[in-house]
Amino acid sequence: MNRHSTRAALTLCAAAALVASLGTASGAPASAGAVQQAEEPVLVDCFWRPAVRPDDFMLACGDGNSRLASLKWLRWDGDAAMARGVNWVNDCKPYCAAGRFQSYSVTVRLEDPKPWKKNPDMQQYGKISLTYTDGRPEGFPKVVTYPLWS
Repeated sequence: MNRHSTRAALTLCAAAALVASLGTASGAPASAGAVQQAEEPVLVDCFWRPAVRPDDFMLACGDGNSRLASLKWLRWDGDAAMARGVNWVNDCKPYCAAGRFQSYSVTVRLEDPKPWKKNPDMQQYGKISLTYTDGRPEGFPKVVTYPLWS
């Protein structure tokens, strides 16, 4: 075996060992944002992964120009969820690729739980509202509400 083939084989073996060890860790505590209880509604991200109480959330899946970060959840139950955090929004000046991200303090509210189309046994929040508490992006109202994808 040449040197490159040996290195590739060792890398593949190490990756396989890592995957195998992760697969046996079912008793390990769930990481932040992971689905912890099936009976609680979930927030579905841009990659169609369900999460409960995520630390951050992408609002603009297509271009990444708006996201929530530093979320601190105050409530998460079968009716609604509420958090405080920061909305990072690209000002797109003079255009989005050259724009700068600005931060705005927000209160986040999730509502309208309903069965998730991908997994009907799981409830998914259907609506998100942001209330800007200290300044807001140019042209935005104080409260914006968006339907969430399913």
